[in-house]
Amino acid sequence: MTLNKNISEIGEFSLIERIKKLVPKASEDNILLGIGDDTAIIKISAQKWLLATCDIQIEDTHFRIRRSSPYQMGRRAMTVNLSDIASMGGKPTYALVSAGLPPNLEVKNFDDLFRGMSDALVEHSAFIIGGNLAHTADKLIIDVFLLGEISPNQILLRSGAKPGDRVFVTGTLGASAAGFYVLENYQKDYPEKFTHLVLSHLEPIARIETGMEIARSGYATSMIDISDGLAGDLKHICDDSNAGAEIFARNIPFPEAIDELADTISKNKLDFALHGGEDYELLFTMKPDTYSQVIEKIATETKTKITEIGRIVSKEEGYNIITTKNQRLPLQPKGWDHFG
Repeated sequence: MTLNKNISEIGEFSLIERIKKLVPKASEDNILLGIGDDTAIIKISAQKWLLATCDIQIEDTHFRIRRSSPYQMGRRAMTVNLSDIASMGGKPTYALVSAGLPPNLEVKNFDDLFRGMSDALVEHSAFIIGGNLAHTADKLIIDVFLLGEISPNQILLRSGAKPGDRVFVTGTLGASAAGFYVLENYQKDYPEKFTHLVLSHLEPIARIETGMEIARSGYATSMIDISDGLAGDLKHICDDSNAGAEIFARNIPFPEAIDELADTISKNKLDFALHGGEDYELLFTMKPDTYSQVIEKIATETKTKITEIGRIVSKEEGYNIITTKNQRLPLQPKGWDHFG
């Protein structure tokens, strides 16, 4: 019986489904998207919709103080929330920050923490407007609630993909997971050639402007940010769109030095991209007839690399990856589960 199990036995997504059943569903017509997605959508006028998201970062679960600066921790905590707004095609506006502070946190580190969060927002003309401070026994906790906005005709959900749509990603994949591995194994004395991988993990980028341009293009059908790994997050799009997908391993964009790292540790670099997570790149689908000039324009105007990696297929065709040897294999989501 499920009630006799502990939460680690049923996992994060089963817990979310339980919450849906436990709490009353908002019946107001202005709640357009609620529990189950990374970002809620609230209609505030015919011309504007409100986006709302939150994410918590806990010391030794999401970050290691000994491996990143307080400024980096602050930027990262805000960026993971900004990325949720980016995945809708929205613009961030205001944030509320709650922080659980251990008594031995130095004031200069407190200042740097909030300076990092603020700087990540100000780059997009968004601001911290309030929050709460509390005492913790020994762990630093950063909990961000972020608001954004978007025009109704530009919103992108996970549920809009259709068979025939083309699958794209921004940037490169696997860098953050590879950077985490470098820090775990080399500490701060890692080879200089792995610096880009480490910084990808410690200082991710939220693709706000790119997300907005994708939404404005009129050709995009769905979008999500890659927090759980390509395999897991593309599966979210497929599940919500009642579709399948196939991606081509040869098309996946990898960062520099990941081949050398993978060879050094005898690990397939695909594992970093498919299952590593925390890249915070955008994964999106476009209509089959999308002109190449549309993609090139978005990439050029936002200075962002964009790569086509696959296509959406019918649910009956499954969820697969085509290897570099042209083998069709089932694509297995193995993304991060907070309680697994």
